[in-house]
Amino acid sequence: MTATRARKTGASLYVQQVRSGIGFDRTQKATLRALGLGKLRRVRELPDNREIRGMLAKISHLVKVVDRPGS
Repeated sequence: MTATRARKTGASLYVQQVRSGIGFDRTQKATLRALGLGKLRRVRELPDNREIRGMLAKISHLVKVVDRPGS
């Protein structure tokens, strides 16, 4: 799915932090903060685009993509 198509369809990802950023590189901690994460088990809804997927790939060991919460 291209970034343009994701914006049109409103596609989104739900991302949950499952591991602390303590002991990891500061760029990885900064990526967590940029995604709106920072506390364990916090879930954020993020747009499904290339930039977000790249950030998630960088910190894949700290987060997981989950199903929509509450459904």
